[in-house]
Amino acid sequence: MSENKIDYEKLGLKIGLEIHQQLETGKKLFCNCPSLLRKDEPDFIIKRKLHVVPGESGEVDVAARHEAEKTKEFIYEGYNTTCLVELDESPPYKINEKALKIALQIALLLNCKVLPISQIMRKTVIDGSNTSGFQRTVVIAENGWIDSSFGKVGIQSICLEEDAARIIEKKDKEVIYRLDRLGIPLIEISTMPDIKTPLQAKQVALKIGEILRNCEVKRGIGTIRQDINLSIKGGKRVEIKGFQDVRNIERAIKIEVKRQMDLVKKGKSVGEVRNVLPDGTTNFLRPLPGAARMYPETDLTLLKISRNFLDNVKKTLPALKSELKEELRKKGLHEELIKLILKKNKIEEIKSLSLLYHDLNLIAKMLVLWPEEIAKKSGKKVNEKLNIDVLETILQLIKKGKIFPWEVKEIMIEIAKGKTLKEIEKEKLKKEKIENINFIEEKILKIIKSKPGLSINAYMGLVMNEPELKGKISGKEAMEILKRLIK
Repeated sequence: MSENKIDYEKLGLKIGLEIHQQLETGKKLFCNCPSLLRKDEPDFIIKRKLHVVPGESGEVDVAARHEAEKTKEFIYEGYNTTCLVELDESPPYKINEKALKIALQIALLLNCKVLPISQIMRKTVIDGSNTSGFQRTVVIAENGWIDSSFGKVGIQSICLEEDAARIIEKKDKEVIYRLDRLGIPLIEISTMPDIKTPLQAKQVALKIGEILRNCEVKRGIGTIRQDINLSIKGGKRVEIKGFQDVRNIERAIKIEVKRQMDLVKKGKSVGEVRNVLPDGTTNFLRPLPGAARMYPETDLTLLKISRNFLDNVKKTLPALKSELKEELRKKGLHEELIKLILKKNKIEEIKSLSLLYHDLNLIAKMLVLWPEEIAKKSGKKVNEKLNIDVLETILQLIKKGKIFPWEVKEIMIEIAKGKTLKEIEKEKLKKEKIENINFIEEKILKIIKSKPGLSINAYMGLVMNEPELKGKISGKEAMEILKRLIK
């Protein structure tokens, strides 16, 4: 059976996603250390060996036992900004409020029910990625859903947890970790196994990614990671970890489905955790963990989310890009400009400037199109010179009739060159005055040539009664021009 002809429904394919995203809080989840990755040399190192402990059920988790049997030594690189919480030498602080707020925003955008009271848990992790041998995690919401073109997909839970330390080097019996990433706030989104095809899995991952990018999350390689839970009829559940690129999800699922089909035929299907490789294939990582690895965090009280706190979060809920696109389309904004506005995250600026002036296409060009063109031509950064205050002033000048919309780009170019708006306005008035004088003189000369031989007073009467010159010239100015032209 070829890959393209696989009947996923008949095969009983079930897929669930786990998406882990770092939050942009400036500080870590359970201490005040900066949530910033560093490239400079560490200030100190410590060495540890970790031991497995039973979970709340009294049993030792199979995945934890598997790691313990490796008997590795772990080396942790730290900085002067590393605190005792990160070294597991001090109790954790109260949970970071900003991280909680962002996580709740994401939960609400995913239509989840927020839990008013939760127990912060310890999840046994003894692969060395946590100095304590466990990861703190707390469920903050559950029972949500997300739409896809294939139907709704349930959101099982939203957890807020600590990110792990990052691996610097791996050896046979030794692993070197750096503590800068340990404790960075991380949201974990787990879907129900409602996804039925590889394409739907990719679509749901992209949709959740869009929601995340509307909130305060970190950007860049390593800040978001996707895992897949997958099973087929007659087979065991397999967890595939380590997706950095959402484009690899569809391909990896197709490859894993074929692998599972072969195993089921041979009666050799095994539940396990596997690591995804760049080509979409996978290799064994460890046995599947179970509930035995979880036990309560005894150093922290129950997490309580008050109605007032949740109401304040609802007031700051960001609009989704899909909704913003539709809103901007309805207002007549050009499609390419919409893409640029969303890419450069200029929604608030568009809203602010649209209160001053009605032409959204002009405003969008001023915000996202012309500054880039001007910067490329000049080879200089122009964002500071063409800031929001300058753009507001330009729009106010249009409203007052002091400049015309078609002059805006040229004015912005002059500002980028170093001129102030006042200097530009003064030059414009001077230029207009010269143009006005030239126009008046041409009209008066035309009157003289059309009726030669009249007295200066007769010409004066004709000039002052000329419709095109009314309000543009005084009697004194007209007489001076006539005297000069009749010589």
